[in-house]
Amino acid sequence: MRLVVVGGGITGLAAAHHALELARERRIALELTLVEARERLGGTIATERAGGFLIEAGPDSFLSEKPWALALCRRLGLEDRLARTDDRYRKVFVWHAGRLHPLPDGWELLAPTRLAPFLSSRLFSWPGKLRMAFDLVLPRGIADDESLGAFVRRRLGREALERVAQPLVAGIYTADPDDLSLTATMPRFAELEKQERSIILGLRRARRRARETGVSGARWSLFVTLKEGMEDLVAALATRLQPGTVLLKQRVAGVERRGDRWRVATAEGADLDADRVIVATESHAAARMLRYVDPSLATLLAEIPYASSATVTLGYRRADVVHPLDGFGFVVPHAEKRALLACTFSSVKYAGRAPEGDVLLRDAGTRRAARGARDHGRTGPRARLPVAEGDAAVPRGSPGACGDDRAPRRGAPRPRPRGRRLPRRRDRRLCPVRRGRGRARARRRRRLSVRGQERAFVDVSEPGFGRALDSLSAPGRLTVPTLDGDA
Repeated sequence: MRLVVVGGGITGLAAAHHALELARERRIALELTLVEARERLGGTIATERAGGFLIEAGPDSFLSEKPWALALCRRLGLEDRLARTDDRYRKVFVWHAGRLHPLPDGWELLAPTRLAPFLSSRLFSWPGKLRMAFDLVLPRGIADDESLGAFVRRRLGREALERVAQPLVAGIYTADPDDLSLTATMPRFAELEKQERSIILGLRRARRRARETGVSGARWSLFVTLKEGMEDLVAALATRLQPGTVLLKQRVAGVERRGDRWRVATAEGADLDADRVIVATESHAAARMLRYVDPSLATLLAEIPYASSATVTLGYRRADVVHPLDGFGFVVPHAEKRALLACTFSSVKYAGRAPEGDVLLRDAGTRRAARGARDHGRTGPRARLPVAEGDAAVPRGSPGACGDDRAPRRGAPRPRPRGRRLPRRRDRRLCPVRRGRGRARARRRRRLSVRGQERAFVDVSEPGFGRALDSLSAPGRLTVPTLDGDA
């Protein structure tokens, strides 16, 4: 069987790797070709070293509570090269009213789990705290899915949404919580409401059960990275491919059906015949390739909204930074009307990111924030964090040993709530994810909806992808997998 994978990002690489695993297990002779338009593999994942600093141009970690990336690292033999966050500095700050406020101890993404730190926090007003306490008595919701913003507003109130949920979500998805599907982005909280009714009580009970079972000291933190950078994951996947498998700098112009087979044509003039095709590109690129194969599917793919963002990484001498840097970083609510979305204290969050005596900071925001960060990084005699005068809350001073700044731009898809704008229906032209209970329920939570159009977007690094791949046994099947969430 000949398989062509279009796209050499983490999705395409994981799909190719798992296809080879399944072929070996089932003793199938598989001829694999991976086509990538860029001159390198990995998509937005890229790691650089400059002046002793380790710089992530794209994602700097993955979530351990979504187990598929961690499972992929184990299968690749990378577990001993993984790094967790430094638990001594688990604090996260929120920029509010001109100053940084720490999230209360025990706060878990959307809701508090400890009473005393929550009540003493100055981040929330007393009316806001009282509204959050209503979660303890509110009934369960009845919707199968809703937006993340609607969920937080319903359970915890507007203040919890605007001051915590919105900036935390913006740091991950660069999107408005009202435009994001709860079950696609944070399925854990949807399940908590179904099982425990109250989010606060559910989180507290989960912490208590963890202590009772002795797993409170979990091996991996919420955010996990690789010691030498996320590009190690790309390199490990690339080394599993046979020589001659990868075609770089080949932009696919179109995919067409030829009888019971497929032909993949590149803009450079190459024609690749295949029994199966996996399209693992950004949705707008997939729409362009499939416009003649299935116009309605191409239209839906083209309508998936993407958010543009930029990151700026700056290195400084520690003595030039006045802030104690006693946390992982801070987020900026949209209500503060600043272009900056978040700032990560990278050298505090993960060991080995900066030389001794230096610090590494990573700002995420709009392109205007990126320009402001560079300007602030080049001016000023002494570092102050954050900078109240501009949109970029980074130290003011010379970049120190790093010597330059990096400001890559990237886009991310926004998973929409089901039932929005387009008729709700199932499209089986993509890999199916079946309904049901138990393990099937977990697969159901990974559905993403495109403005109401249900999509079975399958995480190709998990075992369930094998069953999806089985569905390709019928001749001429085409698959469009997309990773669940961010890398």
